[in-house]
Amino acid sequence: MTNVFDAFSGAATSLSGPLPDPTTDAGWSGDHPKRVGFFTDTSVCIGCKACEVACKEWNLVPDDGTDASGLYGLTGMSYDNTGDLGASTWRHVAFIEDVRPHGTATTGHLPSGLPALGGTPPRDAATAPPDGGTVDLLALLPDGGAHGQQTPDDERDVRWLMSSDVCKHCTHAGCLDVCPTGALFRTEYGTVVVQDDICNGCGYCVPSCPYGVIDVRESDGGAHKCTLCYDRLGAGLEPACAKACPTNSIQFGDLDELQAAADARLAELHGRGVEEARLYGRDPDDGVGGDGAFFLLLDEPEVYGLPPDPIVTTRDLPEMWRNAALTAAGLGAAIVAAFFTGGGRRK
Repeated sequence: MTNVFDAFSGAATSLSGPLPDPTTDAGWSGDHPKRVGFFTDTSVCIGCKACEVACKEWNLVPDDGTDASGLYGLTGMSYDNTGDLGASTWRHVAFIEDVRPHGTATTGHLPSGLPALGGTPPRDAATAPPDGGTVDLLALLPDGGAHGQQTPDDERDVRWLMSSDVCKHCTHAGCLDVCPTGALFRTEYGTVVVQDDICNGCGYCVPSCPYGVIDVRESDGGAHKCTLCYDRLGAGLEPACAKACPTNSIQFGDLDELQAAADARLAELHGRGVEEARLYGRDPDDGVGGDGAFFLLLDEPEVYGLPPDPIVTTRDLPEMWRNAALTAAGLGAAIVAAFFTGGGRRK
């Protein structure tokens, strides 16, 4: 098995250029399946939270987002009822309200597909087309999505960004490197999964994730995160969240095919003047070697609560160990030299 640290050992080896298949890197051999993942197109997300519900129901993820009285409620921030990814939130639909003075917005598109005030979207705006394609919510807007949503009372531009976030299933995953029990492993599909019966709840994986995805659940003391519905994949089924998405915002499939589809979608939006559209997690030369779950965003990653330059947290470990070894060797040599020098003087 090739250690993942080898990918970061020395200046001659970097994340640029072609990367090894993480399944091969993890020791899988033979005729294993192609790497699969998610492409989430946030420009067609309507914030329905069907993915959150489907994820919880299929994976038996405990309830969260309750208030002090124990009643299920909102966090107080927009329509967000979970707040962030965690041990009991494997899918999180982010609601970002961008309110700016009229005419100062950097972009005027309404990614969520909401109409400008006074407009009425078609009743079937959130219904996927019969051929299973993507609903083009930008085209459904009364003005084609060319302007922001302006409130009549205070002359402000209001833009809603919605995105269904999930574990990125990194090509180089720090959580795999630091797990002392082997509870975290790379599956034959290239995904990263926690084995509940092996996890001892040490929590080493929590700070190792550059995205803040994995967490330890208080109720059982174990670490939990998205498994990309590993059990469903084995049965030839797509993950529950992708199955439930009504607008095809969450797309599942072979990662190389998803990347080609994402590139085409990005080119389409740029051709329509949506210059702020960008892909996140698509670049194999980023700090984690590219993500198994990547996104089309309509603003900077920071706006969505994503790190702009994620780096696998174990990248510098080989150099640190080498420096520690050299320091220890130097210290040992100094002690030996001091011993013999001191002994000679006494004699």
